[in-house]
Amino acid sequence: MGRPVLLAAAAALLLLLAGAGAAVTRLRVSANFECRATGLGGVRGLQLNFLELGSNRAGWLQVWRRHRAPGSSPWQVQFDCFPAESGWQVLVSLHTIPDRGLALSRSHLVTAELPGPVFTHAWVPEARAVEVWVPEGPALMVRLCHQLALECEELPRPFHRQVLVPGGRCVSLPYEFLVPCLCIEASYPHHDSPRSKRCPFRDQPAAYGPELWSSVRFHDYSASGKDQMAMVLSASCPLRARATLCWKEAVAEAAPCHDVPNSTASEEEQAYTLDKVDVHPQLCFRFSYGNSSHVECPHRPETAWNVSVSTRGLQLHLRLTSSVPAAFSAALCQRRGGQCEPEAPLYTVTQPEGSAPGELALLLPVQVLGSCVLVWRSDVRFARKQLLCPDVSRRHFGLLGLALALGLVVTVLLLNCRGAWRPAAGAPGGRPVLLLYSPDSEEHLGLVCALAERLRAGLGCDVRLDLWEAGGVGRAGALPWLYAQRGRVGRQHGTVLLLWSRGSARLFHRWQVGVAGGIPGDAHDIFGAAMACLHGELGAAGHGGGWVLAYFSRLCSPHDVPRPLRPLPTYRLPRQLPRLLGALRGSPPAPRRCRGRVEGLLHRLLEAGAGEGSPPPQPPGTATGT
Repeated sequence: MGRPVLLAAAAALLLLLAGAGAAVTRLRVSANFECRATGLGGVRGLQLNFLELGSNRAGWLQVWRRHRAPGSSPWQVQFDCFPAESGWQVLVSLHTIPDRGLALSRSHLVTAELPGPVFTHAWVPEARAVEVWVPEGPALMVRLCHQLALECEELPRPFHRQVLVPGGRCVSLPYEFLVPCLCIEASYPHHDSPRSKRCPFRDQPAAYGPELWSSVRFHDYSASGKDQMAMVLSASCPLRARATLCWKEAVAEAAPCHDVPNSTASEEEQAYTLDKVDVHPQLCFRFSYGNSSHVECPHRPETAWNVSVSTRGLQLHLRLTSSVPAAFSAALCQRRGGQCEPEAPLYTVTQPEGSAPGELALLLPVQVLGSCVLVWRSDVRFARKQLLCPDVSRRHFGLLGLALALGLVVTVLLLNCRGAWRPAAGAPGGRPVLLLYSPDSEEHLGLVCALAERLRAGLGCDVRLDLWEAGGVGRAGALPWLYAQRGRVGRQHGTVLLLWSRGSARLFHRWQVGVAGGIPGDAHDIFGAAMACLHGELGAAGHGGGWVLAYFSRLCSPHDVPRPLRPLPTYRLPRQLPRLLGALRGSPPAPRRCRGRVEGLLHRLLEAGAGEGSPPPQPPGTATGT
């Protein structure tokens, strides 16, 4: 059998590069290995061992052959990452894997480092360039680069230039952006020359601050469906920026962005994320690095939900559409000095999980003309409050004035005659009132909401109105909500106030026909369920205990009240408003002097409202319940 023959195996140790005066350098090891012998098969790899004599610091490297090659084939290994101190002896050995008894050792004395290239530089901001001067002597290769973790990476084209500058000459090197990792590197023309590098802008935020964020590319991955803000940065320099939320007053780029407390995003490899966020084009990330900052907003203009507002008498009607399951809150506010702080109470509506995208509605009673409303998502941690201030135009003045008049009259009535309606000692101050109605016209709805608000604010009644409890109605369902409220009012000796109209009469007739045809009385809506509930109580007791009926004389007449409901205590508004208020408080009616004064004022105001152009009430269209 032939003996294994080592044809070529060499290890050459060379200085790779180091800064001028540096005490540590890196060694380059080159090994060529070829074996020709039939008895030396199965060599699967090579191992290099390093040992720094004196310090006994060691290292090793294994190289494995991925695929077995037929016959003999040469091995070539290069490794240049073993640091060694100047003046120390380094021993390098090479052997096979598995060990076949073949080994090669070489040693090298690391000599002191030669001084690196010398140069001077100057920043020329008006030319967006750096000038480099080479002193008399040998020529130097100079370039601009971006210092990353281990290497100084060349600038992107067309700014990448590596120029040979003769001694005693200078060169101007342009840059794209002035960033903190922009460095100047110089070396001699020969291979593996020592290099000198300077990064003059690293600690100069005043210089690079204006251009730092222009060099960054922002990739937006924010998703409304996930309630998450997410952005990834691509930058020339490895930045460790801090990202927090802020909200902008307007879409304009120059609009101020107000910080959101406790909203720092998490960061991993230049990816910034923050969960439980209502993603919106005006809810942005503020990136901060050193003493400079930049605001970046989501790139997609669309939002997961939208809201619009309209006036309806003395109330604001909010229409919300959402493509994701969400809960929304709204509160009235008054603008003072550019601010609009929400005021109690808070109104909430919910689109449950699994429901199809659709429209939600909220109605808010207005106590002060010119009120605005704040709307926001309340099921997330970070949400921008949207401010809506409806424009009350001339065509709304008649209706709005009518509702305001009713509110004013009720307030005057309560102030002047409150002594006559004071409840008995020990009686609770706020009896519950469940207010039911049919949605016939804007005028009727406006009067309903105005009366409800004055009962709540003036008399202190606990008014239960579906328009104010859209969230509760949506969560429980219309019919369970009605039955629960009726039970509560009955237990607390409250009153069910049924505000009647011509549309109510039509709905009642339709309800009677349906019941006669075998359709359940509460099969459709709140109004039908209310009629079924009242019908049952009238049949059981012969009279509807706890129920009262009222109607506005402009919108209804006594003949519109169906015969089955005429046993109920009935009040004509505005003439019998004082008696109605006394019935709701459980107190004697107001003195005649108060009633006459209020009735006359109400009549004058209602007639004035009609004379200003308010259209007469029209026959209602198809009504579907409250």
